[in-house]
Amino acid sequence: MPQIAPLRLTRAQTLIDGALHDHPLTVAEGQITDIPARELDLSGYLLLPGIIDLHGDGFERHLAPRPSAPFDPAKALASAAAELAVNGITTAWLAQSWSWEGAHRSGAAAQALMKAVAQARARLLPDMRVQLRLETHVIDEHPQVLEAVACNGVDFVVFNNHLPEAQEMANRRPDRLAQWAAQTRRTVDDMMQIVRAAEAQSDRVPAALAAIAAQFAALGVSMGSHDDDSAATRAFFRSIGAPIAEFPTTSEAALAAHVAGEPVLMGAPNVVRGGSQTGNIAAEELIAEGLVDVLMSDYYYPALAQSAFALADRGRQSLPQAWEMISTAPARIMGLADRGHLNNGARADITVVNARTHQVELTLCHGRIAHVAGELACRLWG
Repeated sequence: MPQIAPLRLTRAQTLIDGALHDHPLTVAEGQITDIPARELDLSGYLLLPGIIDLHGDGFERHLAPRPSAPFDPAKALASAAAELAVNGITTAWLAQSWSWEGAHRSGAAAQALMKAVAQARARLLPDMRVQLRLETHVIDEHPQVLEAVACNGVDFVVFNNHLPEAQEMANRRPDRLAQWAAQTRRTVDDMMQIVRAAEAQSDRVPAALAAIAAQFAALGVSMGSHDDDSAATRAFFRSIGAPIAEFPTTSEAALAAHVAGEPVLMGAPNVVRGGSQTGNIAAEELIAEGLVDVLMSDYYYPALAQSAFALADRGRQSLPQAWEMISTAPARIMGLADRGHLNNGARADITVVNARTHQVELTLCHGRIAHVAGELACRLWG
C-alpha cells in the first residue's frame, strides 16, 4: 500500500520528549523528518506517538464472533486491523493461548493464528504480531511450540497457569465450570479429567519451563509471566529469564517486580472501568504507587486511548506520562527503538487525537493512512 506524499503537520500540540509542544512534523517515505512539504493545519489536535499494545484478545471477536461460527482468518485479521487503527493502535500483539483447555486455546488454534498472522502481516497496516500465552502444564507439546514459534517469527511469550482457576471453579463455582466445559464441547467430567492429567505433570514443570525458556531466549523471544500472585511466583519466572510481569494479581507480586527493575503490565479496561472485572487488584491503585509501566488493551481495544485521558482527567498523571504507558514504554520494553516517539528518523506511526473530544481522527502506520475520520478528514482532502 502506498505511503502518503510528503506532508508537514503544523499547529498541533505534539508530544516530544515527554511534553506537549507546538512542534511541526513532516511525514515522508514512512518516517518522521524535518524537510519542507505541503502543510496541513492541525490546530485543535494532538500529535501523539502511535499506541503500542502488548496484549489484546479483542481480535477473537473477528475470528469467531460466535464459538460455533469461525470465519476466514485472513479476512478476520483485516477486520481486526481496522479496529486497531480506529483506536490509534499502530503496533499490536494478539494474545493467543496454547493450553490444555482446548477449543480456541488449543495448540492447533495457536498454530493456525501464528501462521495466519505471519502470512498476513505484510498486507496489514498496523504492525500485528502474536503474543503466545503458553500454559505451564503442556510440557509434552514443547517441541511443537518451539517449532511454531521459530517458523512464524513469534517474538513474545508469556507463561500462564490456569490450573488454580480450574480448581477454584470445581470447588466453589460448579456453574462456571459447567459453562467453561460446554464452551469447549466437553462434559464437566471430561474437563476435570484433563485438569487432573495436567496437574499430574506438576513435578516436571519447573525444569521443562526453564529448558524451553532457554530455547526461546536463543531465538530472541521476549518473555514474561501472566497473573503472578506472589513474590515467589515472580521470582521463579525471573529465574528462568522471563522478566515481564503481566497482570500481577496482587500488590505483592507487582512490588516484587518493580523492586527487581522488571516491567509491570496492567489492563487499560481496569483503569477505564475503575477496577478489575475479575475482582483482582485495581490498576489505578498500582499506578498511584508507581508500580505500573505499561497499560494494555486486554479485551477492549478502545480502552488504551481512553485510559490515558482518564488518568489525566482524574489528576493521576499528566497526559504525556499516561501516554508513555501505552506507547513509549511498550516500545522500550520490546526493544523497538524506531517507534514510541516522534523524533526525527522514527517510523511514522502517529495517532492524531481531537483535543476537545479525545477522539482518534487519524492513524498513520509507517506513513500510511490506516484510519481517518471527522473534521480532520475534511482538512486532509479539503
